[in-house]
Amino acid sequence: MRLCRLDDIEPDATLARAIITSDYQILLSEGTMLRPDYVEKLKDIGITEVYIEDKKIPDAEEVAILKKDIEDNVKTQIKTVLEKHTYNHNEELVALNHAADDVIMNILEEKEVVEQVFDIKERSSDLYEHSLSLCSLAVLTAIKLGLSQEEVHDIGVGSLLHDIGLRYLTIKYADKDLEEMSDVERGEYKKHSVYGYTALKQESWISERVKNIILYHHERMDGSGYPLRATDIPNECRVISVCDSFDEMICGIGCKRVKVHEAVEYLKSNKDTKFDAKVVNAFLDFTAVYPAGSLVKISDGEVGIVLRQNKEFPDKPVIKIIRDQVGNQVIGDMVKDLKDLDGIYITDVLDK
Repeated sequence: MRLCRLDDIEPDATLARAIITSDYQILLSEGTMLRPDYVEKLKDIGITEVYIEDKKIPDAEEVAILKKDIEDNVKTQIKTVLEKHTYNHNEELVALNHAADDVIMNILEEKEVVEQVFDIKERSSDLYEHSLSLCSLAVLTAIKLGLSQEEVHDIGVGSLLHDIGLRYLTIKYADKDLEEMSDVERGEYKKHSVYGYTALKQESWISERVKNIILYHHERMDGSGYPLRATDIPNECRVISVCDSFDEMICGIGCKRVKVHEAVEYLKSNKDTKFDAKVVNAFLDFTAVYPAGSLVKISDGEVGIVLRQNKEFPDKPVIKIIRDQVGNQVIGDMVKDLKDLDGIYITDVLDK
């Protein structure tokens, strides 16, 4: 499965995820072949990207943090709860406690979950999908850091609520860097954490950790964050800031969307300055630099598709070579494990 712009859709492309309206009406079901007239109608209603099946990579072994049924159920629950929320209507938000617990239990039920490397891919800037993705990333990071059960739970709940203030904004922030916004737009965007905190600060069912997460999730250790430009950042917020920054970059919320390896490099280059190094290291320990299915070029000029990860070498996966050094198609299965090849490494991630 991969995210694809409608302008780049191939004639026989098949939907990997159903296209659903905001009121839960299915426009096109999973498995539908995207005929040209479907593509044009989707463009007419403002849809620019869809998930399609990638027929080029049947052997790729993608490892996801959450089971698909859990992911779908929790995302629907998040969307249902948050879309009913208004500034003074918070009662139904309590249900997100249970949604966070569902994510935590699903992660803990997986065998050797803290020893795996997961394929986390670029996505569209869906707020509800971002909240769920952050929840799974932050919960797994918190578990790897050995935080208490209460801290892990609050981090899960805080993840699901952290961007609730974005629902009060009318400006466009998808796939758009802050520097591209006008001064008014940028100022408004930077208030979303205050809006969310203000809306929920009197709620007795939300812990102080969760409220901290809502207010502090864009703060940075060097004082370069917002809205408070704080440097004394609570521990739970240090976890969220790393995971949220990564996930925003790969889905394009308040920034231009980038590839996974670029987001990984950003965290590496800013640990011990903007981000807590312990948190960054724990996060990167389970994050594949080149997710399964990525089309990559290696240093000897060959092009291949990432099949699976190597736990101890997250930047040296197993790949299937599909083009040789001069660009000719490779016939048959030519599989290379980069961890076993001295001096051979990935130099670029290519668009498919």
